[in-house]
Amino acid sequence: MSATPSFVQRLGYIGGRTLPASMADWVREDLVGRGATRRYLLRILLPIIPVLMVFLLLPGPLWMGLAMMALLYLPLIYFTVALMYVYRRHRLIKHGLDPALADAAARRKAEPERLAYERRHGRG
Repeated sequence: MSATPSFVQRLGYIGGRTLPASMADWVREDLVGRGATRRYLLRILLPIIPVLMVFLLLPGPLWMGLAMMALLYLPLIYFTVALMYVYRRHRLIKHGLDPALADAAARRKAEPERLAYERRHGRG
């Protein structure tokens, strides 16, 4: 059975630290396993909300504070989603795992279409 990180190790991992090689299976499952996208988004998008709530303390109408929060939060969501593949590859490489795992599911999904294309055009 693969080792699971302690609470302190997990906090370090979320902050960007590398876990020991004995936890490689856990890291692989965390980065490309079931629920990996949800975990990635939650780890980045939730912790910033309390920081952004400081805008609600500024004098003025509530909508103005919310608008300032949105001006920062919406681009964060966009770039977080856009850079997910890059982040996963980086973390896989950092932990000594194959970076091709980052898009293995997409390649598996596209495989039948690729094979059909190759058969149609004489490559298979």
